[in-house]
Amino acid sequence: MTERGNEREWILHARRGDDDAFANLVEAYQVPVYNLCCRMLGDPIQAEDAAQESFLKAYRGLKRYDPNRPFATWLLSIASHHCIDRLRRKRIQAISLSELLPNQQKPDDSPGPEAALAIREHQQAVRGMLEHLGNHDRAVVVLRYWYELSYEEIAQTLSTSVSSVKSRLHRARRQLARYWMEQETVALATRGKCDEASAV
Repeated sequence: MTERGNEREWILHARRGDDDAFANLVEAYQVPVYNLCCRMLGDPIQAEDAAQESFLKAYRGLKRYDPNRPFATWLLSIASHHCIDRLRRKRIQAISLSELLPNQQKPDDSPGPEAALAIREHQQAVRGMLEHLGNHDRAVVVLRYWYELSYEEIAQTLSTSVSSVKSRLHRARRQLARYWMEQETVALATRGKCDEASAV
């Protein structure tokens, strides 16, 4: 993201009202903040608005920032809470997993028709799974598996306890596993009916 020394200076000057220094912070962190918003909201346009509003909140609250705390964690905390508030207020549809899945196959890879169909089906399945998670549980899953934050970092980011993070993650895993099994059962039953029909 940015070198720690430069970051400290930018924060120091920004807290004194230097807009150029804060602009440096925005430039350094705009990609991770936007990515977090996009993964939480599932909509690029919504994510752009949310990222801008998150930086505005950070600018207004910069004097309350604790320099002993990592700036990235503080900033992601603001963005996470802002996205959760948006989800709660507007009941936005669940995350679009086509932009969420780690190591997903890129369009440039040009998969064949069967492979493309399989990728689409997998993305739809995971999208359906995340729709069954609450906003806070979804945030924990995103921060853990897409940002690879530790339990302690997630707890700081979401202003909660480590035990709460572990509990939410455990519950989310069980929900996702249960829904995945249900989907697999339905898929197997559907394939079985198709096989029977083709044999007639």
